[in-house]
Amino acid sequence: MTDRVPGIDPKLMEILVCPVSRGPLRFDPDRQELISEKAGLAYPIRDGIPIMLPDEARPLEPDNTRP
Repeated sequence: MTDRVPGIDPKLMEILVCPVSRGPLRFDPDRQELISEKAGLAYPIRDGIPIMLPDEARPLEPDNTRP
């Protein structure tokens, strides 16, 4: 992923994966979350720091699973 994510180092975005599925993540700028479509989870970003804990993730709603 080469898009610049405000508050997150682009190199970090290249290496981050979902801790549950080990799949790729997609940034949702409106909600400030990293989306794991494979796991159906959204990880919050707080103060520019992705919170990659499964207990902190919220389940995705069916309409939020695709870009």
